[in-house]
Amino acid sequence: MSNTLRSLRALADPTRLRIVALLEREELSVAELQEVTKLAQSRISTHLGLLSETALVVARRDGKRSFYRLNPLANQAAGEFMQLAIRGARELPEYEEDQLNLKRIVALRTDQAAAYFNRVAGRFDRTYGPGRSWQSFGHLLLRLLPPLVVADLGSGEGLLAELLARRCQKVIAVDNSEKMVAYGTRRAHDNGIKNLEFRLGDLQAPPIEPSSVDTVILSQALHHAETPAAAVVAAAGLLKPGGNIIILDLARHGFEQARQLYGDRWLGFTETELQRWLEAAGLSGIEIIQVAREEQPPQFETLLATATR
Repeated sequence: MSNTLRSLRALADPTRLRIVALLEREELSVAELQEVTKLAQSRISTHLGLLSETALVVARRDGKRSFYRLNPLANQAAGEFMQLAIRGARELPEYEEDQLNLKRIVALRTDQAAAYFNRVAGRFDRTYGPGRSWQSFGHLLLRLLPPLVVADLGSGEGLLAELLARRCQKVIAVDNSEKMVAYGTRRAHDNGIKNLEFRLGDLQAPPIEPSSVDTVILSQALHHAETPAAAVVAAAGLLKPGGNIIILDLARHGFEQARQLYGDRWLGFTETELQRWLEAAGLSGIEIIQVAREEQPPQFETLLATATR
């Protein structure tokens, strides 16, 4: 079979078109391609093998990992084939999501703090140390907070808001339950927390002045929102220039009983959805990482998303 026919055959597959379009933008490892495309590692390796055999893609070793890119020395015909392949990839339904995921994955490469935290978290419970707990670490880290104005949206009974108020300049807790707001207000009064205010309101229209807070927190609240995308836009509008949004929520899951057991409207979210909503809200510096996975079924995973106005 001629090189031309082999190249055409190698590109005659939608998955390989997706890979070529991604490698045009960035040099990527198998693990990164897996994270972007959500395909099995063995499937990606097979497709990369076919593309490598025709010299459309080349690899380099970096420690234990191999990174792949389009062959910069490919002949003119191969180059033309790849440009056609990229044009074809743009017509695939997965193209937009692939590009959003690519942006997120490349940003995570530079997030050394997150990578280090994941390594530390993995070691934390390995050996017992008297007095060493996530609770004590949490209180220690709380002392490092600057005196910010914080909005805790979907605050519930206000546990997080109470903790933050002990350090922040002011915390505004918003919830759509009159009972929760009354309970939180009573607790704040009884505990003498004067810089914590509870307000009755909706995630899509929080009762807070625009551009008035330093940080907005949506902690396990977004999956209760009627329209999550609108809630993110509304939260972004509360931020001062340079302010930050922090979203802690469940990753997409299939535990349908959560709707009845916990009143969830949504069964979690994908990283791509969060990325798209944060970009649509006009935010930048977006980072999204998985920060926890429960050991017991249904093994809920938790995503942490941050962005800046």
